[in-house]
Amino acid sequence: MKAYCFLGLVLVAQQLVCATNTFAHTLQSNTKPHKYYVSVSGSDSNNGNIQTPFQNINTALIKALPGDQVIVRGGTYYQEVKFLRSGEPGKPITLKNYPKEKAIIDGSKIAVSGWQALVTLSNMSWITLDGFDICNLHSDKVNTDPQGIAIYGSGQHIAIKNCNIYSIKNTTTLAQGRSGHAILAIGSGKTPLSNLSITDCTVHDTQTGTSENVTLAGNIENFIFSRNKVYDTENIGVIVAGGDGLNPRGAVATNYARNGVISDNIFHHNSMTKTPETWGPDRYGAISIYVCGGANTLIERNVVYESDRGIGLISESNIYPTRTTTVRNNLVYHCYRTGIYMGDYLNYTISGTKNCSILNNTLVENNRVLGAFGEIEGEIRLTEHCDSNVIKHNRVYATGNDVLIHKYSSTGSHNIIDYNQYFSSEKPQWIWNSTNSNLITDFGTWKKTSVQDAHSTLKIVSPVFNSNSLKKWKKSLQSKI
Repeated sequence: MKAYCFLGLVLVAQQLVCATNTFAHTLQSNTKPHKYYVSVSGSDSNNGNIQTPFQNINTALIKALPGDQVIVRGGTYYQEVKFLRSGEPGKPITLKNYPKEKAIIDGSKIAVSGWQALVTLSNMSWITLDGFDICNLHSDKVNTDPQGIAIYGSGQHIAIKNCNIYSIKNTTTLAQGRSGHAILAIGSGKTPLSNLSITDCTVHDTQTGTSENVTLAGNIENFIFSRNKVYDTENIGVIVAGGDGLNPRGAVATNYARNGVISDNIFHHNSMTKTPETWGPDRYGAISIYVCGGANTLIERNVVYESDRGIGLISESNIYPTRTTTVRNNLVYHCYRTGIYMGDYLNYTISGTKNCSILNNTLVENNRVLGAFGEIEGEIRLTEHCDSNVIKHNRVYATGNDVLIHKYSSTGSHNIIDYNQYFSSEKPQWIWNSTNSNLITDFGTWKKTSVQDAHSTLKIVSPVFNSNSLKKWKKSLQSKI
């Protein structure tokens, strides 16, 4: 009898909780969106109106409900910002700068401990971050990772836009765990981090060590990285990656970034030569756009120049190949090493590059320094385990000792290379199934040896291109940005 009474009380209590939650949700749904204001001259004892703003951004975010805006007046905010509540479909919580005023989230007074970000979103949905400078978070401590923006867990519909992220730096040595990120997104939940967009942002003047400036890794799907500029950094610009490194306990079936678009961006001077005291004088390993164990990504209409390498579809994983990704209509020029790179790192991993397409790109005079084995990497580079990839309708301009296409090993099968236009100022050069020998300088011999390029053409031109042509290509692409 007592058990039945206790059960009845529990049911009544549950009904009261449900009724209370329903009432609160109804009240919230019927409330008009609110604007909270923040100013460096405000006070957290204020009510957050424009005449009486808060001083701390987090004070406003604690109060913000779905549909509300937190508007930050110009000035420098020495604060860590954390979103504590999600928005709702059609009612995002928005954190933005006051129109035409520069709001700066500055980390120069923060001592970094472990992995630490200036702006953090954990298991958040329907959030917009718009119009901030996010900067000056430095660390010189062992095994730390300073970050501009960190996004973790699951969630959907997060928009990062019009932000300027810079001076995020780790100054420790490589042996001490030199690592940092301008934007770090890790899908670490059972459900994906989906519909993440990063648009119209700049990332520059960073030191991220062995890590990347913008990282999309783990269980992430349906992302957009568009109309951004990434420049003057010491390592990789943006990476679309498997989560076996950053999210090692993730389910194998979903633990990789996928179904995304990287378009209409400009990348330049992403190079380890920025910090030779860390990397040494001859390291040129940074890749501006990198898919590493990710899948089904469209990379189009980007301009990449004067970086270590241009675009990479490579796998550093033994679990996840880089696959079903299309690289089309990009301009890559004057990089230190290869323009477009496919396959595994030599003698390192076995997953490779599968079912990818390289279409209608323009590559101009890359390979200004030799590769790690003393070789010319090639305008287009294929290392180990490239299978069922298509390389068609590209325009490849080489000069001097440059190599048009370089395939390093006999691994890989069912690749198609055709309908390309090759231009060279001297004798053209290709390498097939060799790291640093068997140079081919005759187009007919190249076709016969590779059994490729049956419908491609070759022109000997001097100069290989002119500045007007380069300006025309850049203008054509950037007019779409």
